[in-house]
Amino acid sequence: MSTEKLIDRKHYVLVHGACHGAWCWYKVKPLLESSGHLVTVLDLAACGTNLKKIEDVNTISEYSEPLLQLMATIPPNEKVILVGHSLGGLNIALAMEQFPEKVAVGVFLTAFVPDTEHDTSYVMEKNLELAKTLLRPGSLFMEDLTQQKSLFSKQGYGSVPSAFIVCNDDLAIPLKFQHWMIQNAGINDVFEIKGADHMAMLCKPQELCDFLNQLAMKS
Repeated sequence: MSTEKLIDRKHYVLVHGACHGAWCWYKVKPLLESSGHLVTVLDLAACGTNLKKIEDVNTISEYSEPLLQLMATIPPNEKVILVGHSLGGLNIALAMEQFPEKVAVGVFLTAFVPDTEHDTSYVMEKNLELAKTLLRPGSLFMEDLTQQKSLFSKQGYGSVPSAFIVCNDDLAIPLKFQHWMIQNAGINDVFEIKGADHMAMLCKPQELCDFLNQLAMKS
C-alpha cells in the first residue's frame, strides 16, 4: 500500500438496521476495503449471528451494546466514520453521544436522525407507520424511547459532524420524511442516491461507496 493511501486510510464502522445484521454490508465492505480503508461490521443485540433473543433486549442501550463495546476499544487518538442504516441511525447517535471524541462523522443512510431539542422518541413517533411493518415486534424499542426524555445532548451527539444519504426510492422511510429529518436535525452535508430503495447497500453499493469515500476525504 502506498504512503498516500496509508495517510488517507479511514476506519468505517457500518451499523445495520432493524431485522438485519452485519451480512447486509457484504457488497459495500470489500469495495471500501479495496480503496484502502479499514471496515468493521457487527451484529447488534439479537440480530444476525448474535445469540441474544429480542425478547430479552428491552432498551435501545442494550440493543446497541455490541456497538458501544466496540467504540470503547477504539484508541483515544483515533476516530471512526460511523454509518447507520435505518434504525441504525439511533444506534450510531448513541455512540456519538457517548464517544463524541472518537467519531469523525456520523453518516445517516436513509436512517432515523434524532435531534438535541426534543424527547428521544420524537422522530420515531413521527414515522410510527414503519413500526407496523417490521417483522419482529418490539425491535423499535418505542416503550424505552418514550420513557427517555432526551438521550442526546449538544455537547455529545450534537458536537459530532453529521451527514445524510438520501435514497429517493425508499418506501420504508419515504423521501418526504427523510427531508423532514434532515431539516429537523439541521444536517447540511446531504447526498442523494437516485434510484436507490431502502437497501442502498444492496441495490446501489458502488454509488454508496463513492459517497462514503467523498466523506472520508472531508473528515
